[in-house]
Amino acid sequence: MGVTLDLSRAAAAPVAAKPNLSGLTRKALAAALVEAGVVKPEKAKMRASQLWRWIHHYGVTDFAAMTDVAKETRAALAEAFTLARPEVVERQVSRDGTRKWLIRMAPGIEVETVYIPDVGRSGALCVSSQVGCTLNCTFCHTGTQALVRNLTAAEIVAQVQVARDDLSEWPSPKEDRRLSNIVFMGMGEPLYNLDNVADAIDIIADNEGIAISRRRITVSTSGVVPELKALGERTQAMLAISLHATNDALREKLVPLNRKYPIAELMAGIRAYPGLGNARRVTFEYVMLKGVNDSPAEALALVKLLKGIPAKINLIPFNPWPGTDYECSDWATIERFAAVLNKAGYASPIRTPRGRDILAACGQLKSESEKLRASARRRIATDSPAA
Repeated sequence: MGVTLDLSRAAAAPVAAKPNLSGLTRKALAAALVEAGVVKPEKAKMRASQLWRWIHHYGVTDFAAMTDVAKETRAALAEAFTLARPEVVERQVSRDGTRKWLIRMAPGIEVETVYIPDVGRSGALCVSSQVGCTLNCTFCHTGTQALVRNLTAAEIVAQVQVARDDLSEWPSPKEDRRLSNIVFMGMGEPLYNLDNVADAIDIIADNEGIAISRRRITVSTSGVVPELKALGERTQAMLAISLHATNDALREKLVPLNRKYPIAELMAGIRAYPGLGNARRVTFEYVMLKGVNDSPAEALALVKLLKGIPAKINLIPFNPWPGTDYECSDWATIERFAAVLNKAGYASPIRTPRGRDILAACGQLKSESEKLRASARRRIATDSPAA
């Protein structure tokens, strides 16, 4: 059984009316200090760099902790701004060590964020870019929730800060990180929120702060082709494609976005991705659905489709969720599929399902604002008289 800590009865932090500095880019941070009258324009860049290190390297949430900032300046900062984290409504820990947080950014605005140990160099954080999703991929639980809104850059960065608080990763470690990789594979389509995603990546990758290399940041898209070039140019992030099928007829059923951007158009956009090469391969994600897309013939079609593209292929055993009609392919079927890809020279790891017991695995995330939290369901079950 996974371990669930119910934080629903904890007193919610008051909604802060003050601007929060912890999600601003360097340029926006300097501008905010000047606008609030805390510093003069000629000193804004210097002061912003000073605060940046306290916020993103040391992870402080109280201006009083900034010991090299003058006391009167600290008081002025506290009067004008906040560094508060969003509310962690619920924290769950899977038996395999995966952690999931339900984070409330604002009333009715909740997202799920997942930390997966032993992924990448040491551990990966799966962050969300939207509350809900517009894509309606039929195998994905998140796709059953309507889009509420885009997350701001501050709300994206806050997910990383919450995880690092819980993992005790402040100040930013140079070695022995527990959180070494960021993947935009949570709720939402990142390329429908590219401005905020790009600003968040600038903050996360900054060497004087959280300092996670852009080569360890991966953005996964279902194929918003017109934004691929801009993603590469603005973020230099690694690219992942949620593919799942090798022909338009099937992909349109699994990923309805394919009707707008069919496979041929998608492949052309991928081949033109800035920086693409053997050192910056595209990751293709392929969920294994029993009797749907898992035949040896489809494995051969995948090899043909990806010919000439520096790529690796993540085979993802389907993670079930309440109400789905899909089943996971048999393990022997997945291994046969992988063997075809390996023979063709493609690295094709089979992703070990993580966090299934707390609905934290790939395709299982869904904002709790759309459903009763598990704790509420348990209370109802406990309070109900026996039949």
